[in-house]
Amino acid sequence: MSQNLNTNTVLVTGCSGYIGGVTSIELKKKGYTVIGVDRRPSDHLKNYFEEFVYGDFTDYETFLLIKRYKPFAIIHCAGTSLVGPSMQSPGIYFDNNVARTNRLLSFLKDELPKIKFVFSSSAAVYGNYSKTAYNENMDTNPVSPYGETKLMVEKILHWFNYAYNLNYVALRYFNACGAHNDALHGQEAGATHIFAKLFEAAINDTAFNLYGANFDTKDNSCVRDYIHVQDIADAHIKSIETNINGIYNLGRYEGVSNLECLQYVEKLLNKEIVVNVCPARKGDPDILIADPTKFMVDTGWKAWRTMPMVVSHLKSWYNSPTYKNLKRS
Repeated sequence: MSQNLNTNTVLVTGCSGYIGGVTSIELKKKGYTVIGVDRRPSDHLKNYFEEFVYGDFTDYETFLLIKRYKPFAIIHCAGTSLVGPSMQSPGIYFDNNVARTNRLLSFLKDELPKIKFVFSSSAAVYGNYSKTAYNENMDTNPVSPYGETKLMVEKILHWFNYAYNLNYVALRYFNACGAHNDALHGQEAGATHIFAKLFEAAINDTAFNLYGANFDTKDNSCVRDYIHVQDIADAHIKSIETNINGIYNLGRYEGVSNLECLQYVEKLLNKEIVVNVCPARKGDPDILIADPTKFMVDTGWKAWRTMPMVVSHLKSWYNSPTYKNLKRS
């Protein structure tokens, strides 16, 4: 059993992804040695990693890497993350998000029991029952397999903490948005998030599909709490640098509707986007707004990047050579 952890080394799973990539950049900027694991290559991010494992976070090679570097923290961003597809293929989500994470945790409790484990959870654990902001004491009632898998991992973490004293933080992200302010990383081409769809519709002169216009909201489009991806990265760093444990919400305590998102992008680009109104997707709640007070009080963190900053950073990302090279590859 290894006990001596490297207090400057952090392993990021899903490091090539949207949130994992920005988190890796910010960790490197803070002086951490970053080890990355992903099933996708990340050539434009390679300078931010001491070592990169091209594979699954439960592969033998990953476990060997963890044993060799002995990171003091793992930020677990890997996973399958879309509500809609989870309704069609739930088995994939339960295998990738739950079974594999359980396998990783079982390895860690034997090899590095004092590690700090930060888990990318989701607002999808709450379901669709409140028109006000959700706090961590409110009931969980997922309405999709995706949300169910996130809740199941939170329960696994709770019991690993009880049985093995695992130090963990589960961050319930609301809706990630934006791009790195230096246009170093952002959404891939074809990403499914609303701002990605809006910008690509504007860039490619195609229509934007608005899913649902009969929600019980102020303008009949669904309302979400959008949080800049760099604010999420900052929260990851706060999670490993402070002595906290348990479940926390991450958001801005502010609801923005799909139609308002459309207006933000149209105003910035000075361009009207064609909209197709489509049926609402199964599993989409009317309103999801975070009350992040607990995390703010416990860590001093704040989601300070505004919606104008979100769309401005996205514009820079979609105009960047990095995005254009990724799009061609």
